[in-house]
Amino acid sequence: MNTIAFIGLGNMGGPMAENLLAEGFEVQVFDLNKEATAKLVPLGAVVAPTLEDVVQGADTVISMLPAGINVRSVYLGDHHGGLGILNLVDRKTLLIDSSTIDPESARLVANEATNRGLQFVDAPVSGGVAGAKAATLTFIVGGTDTAFNKAKSVLQHVGRNIFHAGNAGDGQMAKICNNLMLGILMSGTCEALNLGIENGLDPKVLSDIMLQSSGRNWALELYNPCPGVMESSPASNEYHPGFMSKLMLKDLGLGMDAAVHSQSSVPMGSLARNLYAMHNANGNENLDFSSLFEFYQRKS
Repeated sequence: MNTIAFIGLGNMGGPMAENLLAEGFEVQVFDLNKEATAKLVPLGAVVAPTLEDVVQGADTVISMLPAGINVRSVYLGDHHGGLGILNLVDRKTLLIDSSTIDPESARLVANEATNRGLQFVDAPVSGGVAGAKAATLTFIVGGTDTAFNKAKSVLQHVGRNIFHAGNAGDGQMAKICNNLMLGILMSGTCEALNLGIENGLDPKVLSDIMLQSSGRNWALELYNPCPGVMESSPASNEYHPGFMSKLMLKDLGLGMDAAVHSQSSVPMGSLARNLYAMHNANGNENLDFSSLFEFYQRKS
């Protein structure tokens, strides 16, 4: 089995690393949060104190980081003398970044990796914490055919669907488009359900009607935002994430940036982004993104 260096053990990275350990991989982990790394020790993970240590002897590096600035720093180095991963690994090491970041940062890292004879893919994920825990994530990969095929052989152990979106950065662009649509979809679902409730309809009955009608969508099927309608959804568990509202706002912001770059018209995405900005400003940034339902119910 390959040795994997896993960097970034948050809500998504932690479960992914657990699944790799369960599949028999040797996993070396690094995170600034020492509690996150300590949780994996009983499962067989080797905790590394530094970036330099975590990549030693690794055949594959997987990173799951908050933003583009973190990815650039980890792979390219920082301005304080810290060496980036590209300067620390040999040419046989496969590099997989599963963060959700701007496509330009992914392309920058990919270009620098290519210049050093390294293979790098951007492979953002869809599926949330539940998907990470169940190893049913969808990976949206950007990179060369060769790098994609090598990455797939690893990612298939933590995901169910692995798509090759295109060249470097295209994985990020496809993920941004998906989450732009998801933000719009969730906003509309919350709005429609609340309209029905305020006009005397039972939200469970209304959800069932829409599920069998033209309004059917992913949120109604798997992630109903109204408390009490779907027992397994975050809404019925005090909006415990899931996928935090602040992360949806970040991803919608990436969509707005991409739209500016391509001069694309995204009026509904812009409205969804503003709704989540207001919702987060009211102290809901760490709740699941389906908690936007409460934004519509404030007057009640």
